[in-house]
Amino acid sequence: MENDFQGISIYFRQMRLCFIAEGLSIHTKRWVEYFARTGHEVHLISAQFSSDYQQYENTIKTYQLARFLPRFWKVSRFFNGVVWIYQVRKLVNKINPDILDCHYITIDGYLGVISGFHPLVLTAWGSDVLIVPKKNILHRLMTNISLKRADLIISLSLTMTEDLIKLGACKNRIHEILIGVDTANFKPLVNTNNIRRDIGISDLTPIIISTRNFEPVYDIETLIKAVALVLKNIRIKCIIIGEGSQKDSLHKLAESLGIRNDIIFLGRFPHDEIPKYLAISDIYVSTSLSDGASNSLMEAMATGLAPIVSDIPANRAFIKDGNNGFLFPVKNFEILAKRLENLIENKEMRDKFGHLNRDIILEKADHNKEMQKVAALYKKLGEKTT
Repeated sequence: MENDFQGISIYFRQMRLCFIAEGLSIHTKRWVEYFARTGHEVHLISAQFSSDYQQYENTIKTYQLARFLPRFWKVSRFFNGVVWIYQVRKLVNKINPDILDCHYITIDGYLGVISGFHPLVLTAWGSDVLIVPKKNILHRLMTNISLKRADLIISLSLTMTEDLIKLGACKNRIHEILIGVDTANFKPLVNTNNIRRDIGISDLTPIIISTRNFEPVYDIETLIKAVALVLKNIRIKCIIIGEGSQKDSLHKLAESLGIRNDIIFLGRFPHDEIPKYLAISDIYVSTSLSDGASNSLMEAMATGLAPIVSDIPANRAFIKDGNNGFLFPVKNFEILAKRLENLIENKEMRDKFGHLNRDIILEKADHNKEMQKVAALYKKLGEKTT
């Protein structure tokens, strides 16, 4: 593993990188820690950090922005936003990085642009391009301005380039790069019986798994309704890993449908524990209404799972219906249930899909290979401005 980084580290050992990003996100953590491990000086500015399950490596210097009166966020966010502008400008000037990379254009990207620092990279995640600007004209205007001022734009999706251009991005500044999957950790396991027994599932019971959070955009309600239909004909268990604002309502929905004992809500826990739950499962489901690029889908594919996912552009980039998984119309729990029954009853098809998906991720979405592409872009951009 270490040898994979040596060629990059030779060129980048002295590079000072500053990120403005969501400190609570596992994707931010993986991104910045890659560059810390490969010899860079890394600084991370964020409005929030976790004090419990997710800590950053000691070599990464973190800075938390002020959050005054968080209980009254609908009002206090405007005051906090003004304070953040001052804080970010001061911090960036003090750090004086070789590259400033802002992840998620909405807010974090705006702060990077307002700081006036260059070279500036904007990294688009998904909703910041596909949803927020379309719902709010002010965000659309600010996104347009931000994209035009960026020196480089990284799209974490293979399907967002057209949307970025419509919002004002220059096509030749856009680079499509995935966060990718740690394929050494997300892989099929030979013996999973002990893990199944630990959570009370027999060796033969088919397991469906979802690793999306409990927010409206992920539409977990559709999954629960589909599972209820499947349980009328087939004995299964459903593992749902995640947390979010809809937690209570989703638990109540499962209760009202009489399937509460058939759904295992595992909550949220460290990212490196997810592979074992994927490995014991048979089918991965994503009911998401929108995605930039779904890392949870790629992680399931790397683990050798057969996926059934909503028919949206991000999923179509990886899943060819009937070839390496199934697509179903957004919010249509009845068709999802039929797809689930079909795949549960056909182990040969599941195995075929799983083998194909592992190979696809190894070829197209390995985390280390994708981060090496980012490192090359940083190097090239840094050379242009020196």
